[in-house]
Amino acid sequence: MTTRSEVVLNADPSRVLARLFVPGHEQRTDTESRATGVLARIVALPEDSVRAALQHVRTEYGGRHRDLAAILTAHYEQIAHRLPDTEPFSAERKALIGAVFTQEYAIEGAALFNPSVVVHPDQGGLGPGRVRFVLSLRAVGEGHISSIEFRTGVWGPGATLILDEPGPHVEQGVVSAVSYDRDLFKARLAEEGADTESARYLIGRLSAEFEIDHLETALRKLRGQRVTRHGGPVTEEIARRLAESSYRVVFSEDSALPERVLWPQGPTESQGLEDARFVRFVDADGAVRYLATYTAFDGDHIAPQQISTTDFREFVITEFAGPAAKNKGMALFPRKVGARYFALSRWDREGCSIASSKDGRRWGDGQDIYLPDQPWELIQTGNCGSPLETDAGWLVLTHGVGPMREYAIGALMLDLEDPTSVVGRLREPLLRPAGDERNGYVPNVVYSCGGLIHDGALLLPYGVSDASVRFAFFDLAELLARLTADGPPATIPANSSA
Repeated sequence: MTTRSEVVLNADPSRVLARLFVPGHEQRTDTESRATGVLARIVALPEDSVRAALQHVRTEYGGRHRDLAAILTAHYEQIAHRLPDTEPFSAERKALIGAVFTQEYAIEGAALFNPSVVVHPDQGGLGPGRVRFVLSLRAVGEGHISSIEFRTGVWGPGATLILDEPGPHVEQGVVSAVSYDRDLFKARLAEEGADTESARYLIGRLSAEFEIDHLETALRKLRGQRVTRHGGPVTEEIARRLAESSYRVVFSEDSALPERVLWPQGPTESQGLEDARFVRFVDADGAVRYLATYTAFDGDHIAPQQISTTDFREFVITEFAGPAAKNKGMALFPRKVGARYFALSRWDREGCSIASSKDGRRWGDGQDIYLPDQPWELIQTGNCGSPLETDAGWLVLTHGVGPMREYAIGALMLDLEDPTSVVGRLREPLLRPAGDERNGYVPNVVYSCGGLIHDGALLLPYGVSDASVRFAFFDLAELLARLTADGPPATIPANSSA
């Protein structure tokens, strides 16, 4: 029933972003910038030395980035406030300053893994039995910082799989502010421990949907209340952090989808965006959008957050609130069930649970639907991406962790009308690490963040020992028959939340 493809995606260290580099800020623990001394040395250079150094930069690095000149200008502008206003600088010296404060970052320098796959928005020009797809990937580079990148390709007919060349450049897009939902903001303030009275005062001065300038006005008013509201400073600090954690990223029209990288921008994800689970979400009116949950990591804490896009060129990043949105492994259903949004969760870090929401942002308590009981999943289980809708029910790919901390992939079946009801499961794994898949950054792991159903088959892209990506195909009818034959799991133990 399992067909492994020969296609393998390995990390490519030549895929580099041009990032702002501030000497002295190389590590998270560093606090002292060395910018002043560096700038003084650049200012002291004779003009001919400036020209020669800049020419070297243009020759060696110009072809590695779509618009290196614009990047150097942007980085110069971020540093220019440290320069004396009295000295006029040539365009070459400004560009050299930008270059000195720039570094290349190999987004895949360490690993490329944990994919999810969805149908591409553009299905034009394809022959019979073929479907174009978008693959999301977790890329890891220096300092173990994770970002989200993409590949495109065509699947079919049968087990034919073709991946497009990713393109010569990598971009991180232009970041801007978004509007905020007051009720979600209120819930997040409470969760982060904001002073109740100060938070109430702040929220009372915001509209149902508000912009960043309206928040700044409300914060200034709160600051004026410090004599009687001693929790104001902490509340202001939390509010700013929450505001900075939601943002919009827009990529240039000239960039190809595989050249676009979602790089950490907000404080909650400063050390990485991990394990995006993309889903093609269809609203009640038939409108289509692509949503993803991912794990934001700031070096100390994790939090599930959401990505939303309709075209994979403009992305909006927002937060979640509620008890079920407290740990890794949230995965959204591809449509509402009844009048509510549903999501898989792993709130207790050991089993599969499910939660619902009226607005898709604030999530209630997770309800356990499956706890591990087979030898290959004794340590923990969780989902491997969003549920896939079939006539027989919601197909949920799962991961299980067992002896020797081996990760395997299994499956559950949920009732279409009542997703809290498990109507089938596999007692044996669907996929285990093969002999040549055991070695990598984290050995003995196969893991996926989402599969795709097409033409009677399941395509499952999966990470191999946190180092590379491979692909497997499964006959859907055979898989559904196995789920039915193995039957539902035993009753959830009484000490669970179900």
